[in-house]
Amino acid sequence: MNALVCFLLCTAALAGEVPAGMVLIPAGPFTMGDAFNDANSSELPLHKVYVSAVYMDQYDVTKLMWDGVYQWAVQHGYTFDNAGLGKAADHPVHSVNWYDAIKWCNARSEKEGLAACYYTSGSRTTVYRAGQIDLTNSCVNWAANGYRLPTSAEWEKASRGGASGHRFPWSDADTITHDRANYYSSSRYPYDVSPTRGYHPKCNDGIPPYTSPVGYFPPNGYGLYDMAGNIWQWG
Repeated sequence: MNALVCFLLCTAALAGEVPAGMVLIPAGPFTMGDAFNDANSSELPLHKVYVSAVYMDQYDVTKLMWDGVYQWAVQHGYTFDNAGLGKAADHPVHSVNWYDAIKWCNARSEKEGLAACYYTSGSRTTVYRAGQIDLTNSCVNWAANGYRLPTSAEWEKASRGGASGHRFPWSDADTITHDRANYYSSSRYPYDVSPTRGYHPKCNDGIPPYTSPVGYFPPNGYGLYDMAGNIWQWG
């Protein structure tokens, strides 16, 4: 799958200072699922989930960040299906598949002298660096100090930013406009009340994809950016 997808990174919340460029997503329960019953049926029923504390990157992985790790990785035994694309250095990288993303996480970990999270088998003896392997939970060192993708529950809790029971990552409204996010606005959705329709007028330069620089819009309650709009995220 070479979708227009980027990703956030997270790492175990070990004792010590918050890593640079990351924020703490605190431990605790949250209500997971579609509180408005108007999305995918897989998001029902609502249920309480306890999530341990993790650190998460404030921004989507940019093309500049991707390139720096990617170049190191291919010189140190890593292979990828896609080289990664991006509209500009400060825009999110895109067109990378899930396998690319998790191998890149391992490469960034090793590049920075941290412990890799993903291994080729449950014995966790060989770091995952090549090919397409459908990993199981036992292949992941969840306590490692290196980088990984967030789980579905971690991502959803983080994306909500503490705004429990709301449709979007803000708590003052359950509607969306182009002032809050980069997305394709349509009157099809009653909660889309943007006065401008179609692609975001400040991001539509006639050359797709119409991504925006990371951090262009305000963060959510946890200090995370682009948790609504801009681009899909792997988790």
